[in-house]
Amino acid sequence: MIPIRDTIRAETYPIVNSLIIALNVLFFFVELSQGQRLNEFIYIYGLVPARYAIPQISAYFTTGQQVISFLTFMFLHGGFLHLLGNMWSLYIFGDNVEDRLGHLRYLVFYLLCGLASGVSHLVINWHSKIPTIGASGAIAGVMGAYFILYPRAKVLTLVPIFFFFHFFELPAFLFLGIWFLFQFLSAAGASAQAGGIAWWAHIGGFVFGIVFLKLFQMLPESGVRRKMRDLTRKRTTPRLQVIRPAGFGADPDLHGVISITEREALFGARKLVNIPAGFRKRPFFLTIPPGISEGSRLRLKGLGRQSAEGMRGDLYLKVQIRD
Repeated sequence: MIPIRDTIRAETYPIVNSLIIALNVLFFFVELSQGQRLNEFIYIYGLVPARYAIPQISAYFTTGQQVISFLTFMFLHGGFLHLLGNMWSLYIFGDNVEDRLGHLRYLVFYLLCGLASGVSHLVINWHSKIPTIGASGAIAGVMGAYFILYPRAKVLTLVPIFFFFHFFELPAFLFLGIWFLFQFLSAAGASAQAGGIAWWAHIGGFVFGIVFLKLFQMLPESGVRRKMRDLTRKRTTPRLQVIRPAGFGADPDLHGVISITEREALFGARKLVNIPAGFRKRPFFLTIPPGISEGSRLRLKGLGRQSAEGMRGDLYLKVQIRD
């Protein structure tokens, strides 16, 4: 399953999430610059359980190197596809968690999830000599928090079935539940000394993400958080919007709502709109004319239902202006 997007709009710009993505990309270029020293670089800055379990191996590393690897391992990746998959998942789920926690709390939360995932892998694979790298554990923590915060959100998911690709809009609790079950079954079937994916890091990150979320929610909101939220609040609605129109009886016309901000109402906007057709989507561009007012209706000719006589109705979108 490949997540394409979710339906929850973040009210603030995800500056920390974007910074984390940028840092991961930067570290990947640092990896590419290592050349023949790449394996040594990964062994130093990746998380290798045997470095802590076997004294003969730990003697080759300084105290600083032993400590810093708990941070650096979550910014390294084994290849472009590894990086792309992780950053895409972080892009989809991270902005909403940051929006709910606040920017500074989200940064601490992300790092704690990454650290907890590393410790989970370390404990389960105590004598492994294989380096563990990747942001997957930290991102699993973000997904665990999303699972609690937005269980009813929809995740547009690309599912390959045989040689065909199908799009399904799955509830977040179902998508993330299936993901977690897959991690658990894969971990149960993997050898502790086997290379490849650190399944227990994913599981630990997901579980600790839920635990850390509950702890962070108990902390009182500070004035700094409210001020930063006001400074980073979005002034536009999402460029991509999903419209779920409704019809009345046998009337072929459909009716829906599109949300815009006061600024977009004043100056106009251009949106990419998706209309559900079963599980599939029909995307099209919609131009919002400048100077439009609350409650105005936009008529999209021929996008309604087909009548018994073979005539196709229209789609009417009511304009909703958000603060």
